[in-house]
Amino acid sequence: MQLHFSPSMKSITISSSNGFIDLMKIKVAARHISYRTLFHTILILAFLLPFVFILTALVTLEGVNKCSSFDCLGRRLGPRLLGRVDDSGRLVNDFYKVLNQVGTDEIPDGLKLPESFSQLVSEMKNNKYNAKDFALILKGMMERSEREIRESKFSELMNKHFAASSIPKGIHCLSLRLTDEYSSNAHARRQLPSPELLPSLSNNSYYHFILSTDNILAAAVVVTSTVQSFLKPEKVVFHVITDKKTYAGMHSWFALNPISPAIVEVKGVHQFDWLTRENVPVLEAVENHNGIRNYYHGNHIAGANLSETTPRTFASKLQARSPKYISLLNHLRIYLPELFPNLDKVVFLDDDVVVQRDLSPLWEIDLGGKVNGAVETCNGEDEWNLKSNLAMWKLGTLPPALIAFKGHVKAIDPSWHMLGLGYQNQTNIESVRNAAVIHYNGQSKPWLQIGFEHLRPFWTKYVNYSNDFIRNCHILE
Repeated sequence: MQLHFSPSMKSITISSSNGFIDLMKIKVAARHISYRTLFHTILILAFLLPFVFILTALVTLEGVNKCSSFDCLGRRLGPRLLGRVDDSGRLVNDFYKVLNQVGTDEIPDGLKLPESFSQLVSEMKNNKYNAKDFALILKGMMERSEREIRESKFSELMNKHFAASSIPKGIHCLSLRLTDEYSSNAHARRQLPSPELLPSLSNNSYYHFILSTDNILAAAVVVTSTVQSFLKPEKVVFHVITDKKTYAGMHSWFALNPISPAIVEVKGVHQFDWLTRENVPVLEAVENHNGIRNYYHGNHIAGANLSETTPRTFASKLQARSPKYISLLNHLRIYLPELFPNLDKVVFLDDDVVVQRDLSPLWEIDLGGKVNGAVETCNGEDEWNLKSNLAMWKLGTLPPALIAFKGHVKAIDPSWHMLGLGYQNQTNIESVRNAAVIHYNGQSKPWLQIGFEHLRPFWTKYVNYSNDFIRNCHILE
């Protein structure tokens, strides 16, 4: 801004600095103005000049900001200064009231719900829904989605249960091929162990392991991992027990693939004279009772009130209804003293474990007069609602074992046994590496497609993929 006084002091001109805009010109008659008036005028103009400059800048920048000068100024000074009030808070509160109102309302029968968000937006534009109608439609869509997700979760649990209870094609192939080999190959039928090693089967200076299973591949992994981890493998004796239908295939595997220098014995349940109906009446009841068989092999959905059952509870019930719980092989652990009367101490291994450390120190543990030792995972103080003398057997061997051995179990260090690799996806890998025995208890067995991929290598490292039978059956391919 520039201020110009005429030489005669008769006029004062105010212009922009570039001289293009004359904003104010004052002509002063010499006879009508005093110096005091002139001084006051200059003082007032000096006070107004900054505001004139700001207004000029706003006008200049108006095209850039695409807003009116007063609008842009309003943004600087605040909406309330110019009388504009933000109504978004009030609108949100009103919408909350509508949502609370329809929260207890039932969805009208026949209400057509949009299938997608884009369809909802389109119908809102076309039908001009009010807030309550929109809230009802939104509630209906949410409830429908919740039902579909819930049904999908139950279907997933059922499918996983069936997958866990089934026999993979490769493992079934392995059993059939080895059974055929037993009938055609004399070497596959050779005596196990060889006659000169028979005395070791009852020699208490050896480390005796018992494995009860009808899964040939799983048995091979348990035996191989145990022998490879043992400091004195030549002192290891494995007593592998299987059912009658699997006996030929199981015998063929260990006859054709000896785990030297360990000693392996394979026996079928039909070869134990002690396992009779008179000695084990409850097993006959469990296997022949129609109610029990339907419980494990029947329709798991029938009679189940899924609307009042959480997916987690349903999954637990399915796990407890695994058909393996009525298998004779599952109950043999209770009768080990009768099946091996000449042995003082044995270690029983499940077929879904992998041994990663020498287990010979287990024989040095003082049980303090207890009949067995185990890593404590439950205390046996649960109350079982037994409506009949067969009810507790529906849950497998755990309930009767807890009752029978209550007060007779020696708790051993938890580092010997790590549970959960068959159901805990977030298992710590470092803890798995450090555990003496890792247990794939749960549905996600490592030989199944539903097994956890990051935990499977701890098991597959003991599978001999160069073996002709395993290669021809395409195990885990």
